[in-house]
Amino acid sequence: MTPMIDMVFLLIVFFTLVLNFAAADQNERIKLPISEIAQPLPPTESITLHILANGNVIYNGVEQTFQELQQKEGAGSLIHYLRTLKHMGVPLDENGDFKVTVILRGDAQCTSGHIVDVMEWCQSQNLSRFVLRANPL
Repeated sequence: MTPMIDMVFLLIVFFTLVLNFAAADQNERIKLPISEIAQPLPPTESITLHILANGNVIYNGVEQTFQELQQKEGAGSLIHYLRTLKHMGVPLDENGDFKVTVILRGDAQCTSGHIVDVMEWCQSQNLSRFVLRANPL
């Protein structure tokens, strides 16, 4: 009986190690729209922002209004992260923007106005590389 329990624990460890953690920045409350041209994103330094149908934004696992995203400055906030990038000397592109990709995961029911508002604010924070996520057909 003991070898069987050992085998079960080994299988648990094996599947835990080979699990794909690439989906860690996804949120189950976001239902992405379907797109014929959706492609996988190459791995780069990125920030993932989930935009809900009501316009609220999820960053770092915390749901907040768009105004809170713009104003919140404590640890774990996007503004705090951007200041850390600046102090660490993260490379800038030729326009002086961070070489960081902002992944926008807007809910299928989210209006484009909410997404544009987030993009414009990100641009004011020297973030100019954007990827809009959608589910492939």
